[in-house]
Amino acid sequence: MQLLPTSLVALILSYAHPAQAIWPFPPKRFAGNALINAGTMGLDNSSRVVAFGDFDGDQFLDVVSLTDDQQTLQIHFWNHQSFRYQLGPSIRHPHRIHNVVPGDFTHSGRLDLLVMSEGRLNDQLDIVVYPARPSGGFDATNTIDVQSSAKAQPVPFDMDGDMKIDLLGLPGSNSGLLRVWQNSWNASASRPQLFDLVDPAFQSEPRCRLADPHGSSVVDLNGDCLADLFLVCDEGRGAKSFQIWVSEKEKGFKLAQKGALPNGVGAMAFADMDRDGTIDLVFTTCSSVSSSTGQGSGCSINIAYNQQIPICSSSTPMLSASAPLKCRTLENLCTADPDFQFDLTDSKDNDAFASFAIADLFPSHANELLVLDRTYNPPLPLPVKLGDADLDGFPDILLIVAGTPRLLYSTSCDAGGHCKGGRGTRGFQEHSSGTESLAKIKDARGVSWADLDEDGTLDILVQRTGNDKQGTITFIQNNFYYDAFFLKAIVLNGACNNGECSVEEGENTYTYRPFGVSYSGASYKYTVLDTSGRRAAAQVGQLSQTTYHSLLTPYCFFGLGRTNNYIENLFVGTTLHSDEHFVDLEGVIPNSKLVVSPPPPGSGQSWKKEIFLRPGEWIPWVTVTVVVGTALLAVIVFVLHLNEKREDEMERRKLSHHINFDAL
Repeated sequence: MQLLPTSLVALILSYAHPAQAIWPFPPKRFAGNALINAGTMGLDNSSRVVAFGDFDGDQFLDVVSLTDDQQTLQIHFWNHQSFRYQLGPSIRHPHRIHNVVPGDFTHSGRLDLLVMSEGRLNDQLDIVVYPARPSGGFDATNTIDVQSSAKAQPVPFDMDGDMKIDLLGLPGSNSGLLRVWQNSWNASASRPQLFDLVDPAFQSEPRCRLADPHGSSVVDLNGDCLADLFLVCDEGRGAKSFQIWVSEKEKGFKLAQKGALPNGVGAMAFADMDRDGTIDLVFTTCSSVSSSTGQGSGCSINIAYNQQIPICSSSTPMLSASAPLKCRTLENLCTADPDFQFDLTDSKDNDAFASFAIADLFPSHANELLVLDRTYNPPLPLPVKLGDADLDGFPDILLIVAGTPRLLYSTSCDAGGHCKGGRGTRGFQEHSSGTESLAKIKDARGVSWADLDEDGTLDILVQRTGNDKQGTITFIQNNFYYDAFFLKAIVLNGACNNGECSVEEGENTYTYRPFGVSYSGASYKYTVLDTSGRRAAAQVGQLSQTTYHSLLTPYCFFGLGRTNNYIENLFVGTTLHSDEHFVDLEGVIPNSKLVVSPPPPGSGQSWKKEIFLRPGEWIPWVTVTVVVGTALLAVIVFVLHLNEKREDEMERRKLSHHINFDAL
């Protein structure tokens, strides 16, 4: 074998990067099996992140930040190449901002910004929409004024099934009656108006005055994959109640359940906590809350499990002509259960309700659960944040105790229902190993889940007061190498007939795909086989909350556990008022992103599904394995070919020397 000259080898090494001189793959950006402090990620000059959204349609998560004066909004676009956020357009609002809701209100295929701000009257909120420009950015001169609201922030939802964003709330007229800002946008009108104030499509009088703040939500609660309404009502003297209105499409919303909420109830959160295919209710309760720090004393985390028809253990439907449905088959996951209910009674006899005290989890900080962020004006309610950090299919809990973000992992209980931090089937426990970066933060004022760079792990955004001189925003990279799988999904709003948008601006025409325009109310139900061969079902809701800086991502994130099987059945539900408001997808590939575009109402089109596979770190290894394997096979084939050729030549020579006696 001829070797390369020493001078040539030295020349190659001199031009090679030190980390790539003998190894062809780039080094990992974050090293270590832990939660790693990633810094500000480009948000150095920002005070507070107020919303998430994909504003440029590149399928990466962008953020909206707000300056200290609460009047200047800044859009930050994620740059995949530099792995950080880059500052985009800014908007100077004339009044102090309360909340920002990204959404495609004009149905143009790009996200607009709906801004709720201090009203001209003390008891009102002014609402303005900054429409998106086709070329990018927002039109700050041709804003769309919207009818004012009471202080209780309106809830974005779709009332009439046209995939356009409406608002439900209390108008600024102090009537006390719920009204709907119905989306009536018509860009071709001479003086287009975005909303018309109409009565809500309720089958009976709601008699609910939204609390301020409230944790109202748009999420499927009766199991038919159609978004329902969970309203938090103010009963006076600090008391609150809830109402659940289920959607019956053209018939409107029907009152399904109402009841009182416990004393000292905090903000609401919704997730499938026990992975049984139903959305559960999670909230905090405190005996008292400090008026200066926003920390609660005597606090507990409560889970009200959704009681619905269970999933069938076999594929045989348990039906009879006279008996009601006893279970849901895997082919009929989107079947409504009219008898669903939440039981908020905290007693040992109620297996559908679990409550565990903060003092049991954090004995040294029993009275320091942050439930209200008083660094913002007006103060913001802080619900516990639910997300699957370890990809096992069960949501984990993120909260702030004594100014420090704490992560509680969901754990299974024993056969007797005993486990730390819970009761029934699931409990919660903090893991100290690998979470040192969270423990070092002492001035947290808010936490949220976000997937940086869309790499398939839930990272953490920590908002800080700045008292520790470490800035006001810190990202925590989730670098645990779990051998588990995930799925991300987003349902679009049908803008541009699910094709390319072609919009004129001045003399130019801009063409783009409406990838970033999710909306509130989409629902997902899926089934997978776990490593033990047991079939499990789970449910996730898309953008169930957008009020009071909810900071939910526009996409949904599913942890699938340690199974690389295809997702057997994935039901994707929308708010369409059609016979088939959902679609059943089979054989969806894990570790991918699914984009679903429902047919626009009355278009007669079919559902459009696109799946995107994100190259992982294992791609180079697979490439090397394929190349090496192919080379080895080629060498083997070549050697066998030479041997066969040599044998053929020897056989031919033997035959040439053979004497033909018959010819003699």
